[in-house]
Amino acid sequence: MSSCKPALLTAFYRKRPKSSEAVNHPSHYQGNKFECIDIIEDFNLGFCLGNAVKYILRAGKKQDRIQDLRKAIWYLQRECKNTGLQLNYWTTHETS
Repeated sequence: MSSCKPALLTAFYRKRPKSSEAVNHPSHYQGNKFECIDIIEDFNLGFCLGNAVKYILRAGKKQDRIQDLRKAIWYLQRECKNTGLQLNYWTTHETS
């Protein structure tokens, strides 16, 4: 994961247009300060984690909120499977 430099990132993201253009800058992926794709790319999240973040950030903005959250969970589960993490990890390991 890349390190985050808040001052530089904030300056970069503020320069982005707040356009709601349907293809390049859809409104359902726009936040108050950040666009979803910029966050995903800045943290090098890759396909599954990037999609999970995308669906979490847009939850309720485009379609049914529950459907978006279910899609995010599906991508998180797939990431766990792809990286070899047992899907029942949290039920078999103690958390502090």
